[in-house]
Amino acid sequence: MLLTVLIFSCLSSILINFIIQRKFLSNGLVDKINHRSSHKVIATRTGGLSIFILVFLISSYNYITGITLFDYSLIIPLILLLSVGLYDDIYNIDYKLKFIFQIIAAKLIIDSGLIIDNFHGLFNIYEINRILAQLLTIFIIVAIINSINFIDGIDGLAIVVISIFIILFENSVLTPTPFIYLSFILLGSFIPILFYNFKPQNKVFLGDSGSLFLGGVISIYILHILSNKYIINPDLDINKILFVISILSYPIIDIVRVFFIRIIEGRSPFEADKKHIHHKVLERLKKHYLVVLIIALISIIIFFLFQIVF
Repeated sequence: MLLTVLIFSCLSSILINFIIQRKFLSNGLVDKINHRSSHKVIATRTGGLSIFILVFLISSYNYITGITLFDYSLIIPLILLLSVGLYDDIYNIDYKLKFIFQIIAAKLIIDSGLIIDNFHGLFNIYEINRILAQLLTIFIIVAIINSINFIDGIDGLAIVVISIFIILFENSVLTPTPFIYLSFILLGSFIPILFYNFKPQNKVFLGDSGSLFLGGVISIYILHILSNKYIINPDLDINKILFVISILSYPIIDIVRVFFIRIIEGRSPFEADKKHIHHKVLERLKKHYLVVLIIALISIIIFFLFQIVF
């Protein structure tokens, strides 16, 4: 059944990507090349929209037929994040406005029942009060969304990092998660986008619509990990917070590093630049796929090192 979902999602994603990209190209909605761009060819920021359309169509069909693939109320904050990102892809909006909408989306996710109210013994802290829990959860969700947005800077990187996260998320749990079908839909939809990402012409990027939407999904997954419903496989035997860090290591390391650099330089932490780790590695290696491969391998190694050390 899951293999069928994966194959169906992949084939459907090919068609949706083709249609959406042609629509954007015919209307001249292409990614403008500037000093921060890592490409010099025509590209559209349609990957995120294509992924969302696929998820929405499959979810809607199953909802109508009475099948619950996951908590459909979570679609609302994800639509909000996608819409803000899509508007930014086309018209550009101030980062402060994006930040406000991210906070609103975070509150909607919390209201669906997902909240960090327990440190699971880290620093000898367990349950925390409701107000602190809400503030902490909003901070974590916004940080995760932006960390995913930050790594979407070179071909294939965000998709590969997110894929590794989803695979580890689904394979490190004792029993299947309530998001298993969503995970396979996403993984299937990623395959064509990776192909379009690395095409020499008419590329497809995730865009802010994709990075914000997928950042929202990742934040939901992480909140589920930190809930009592996610039971880590006893063979791993690791604190949940450390487990989260181990499966999302690169985005966490990159966002912390970039934030501190920008603050030290007296700039806004949200001001875009090319000082991310992947940009620095790309300057040396020149090949996008090599950078992606190295970061993917290091991410997997960090995951296993955490199991050994902790």
